[in-house]
Amino acid sequence: MRSKIQKWGNSLAVRIPKSAADKIGLKEQDAIDVAIEGDRVVILPVLKKEYSLKDLLKGVTKKNMHGEEDFGLPVGREAL
Repeated sequence: MRSKIQKWGNSLAVRIPKSAADKIGLKEQDAIDVAIEGDRVVILPVLKKEYSLKDLLKGVTKKNMHGEEDFGLPVGREAL
């Protein structure tokens, strides 16, 4: 698949063909990382991992759980 580099303001831009974007699930406004590997420019989608409370709580154990912390007497609106 070939594309062309074009001027966009003071930068250069490359259009990603729809078929390539569809193949990896890339859509408008998705974040990407641009990396240089030797003499290549590599564009990678930023994968957003979604967490659920249930999954996060699976990592809590008696060994890594801490006790309560005392931050002193209430101040400001906390005192109300």
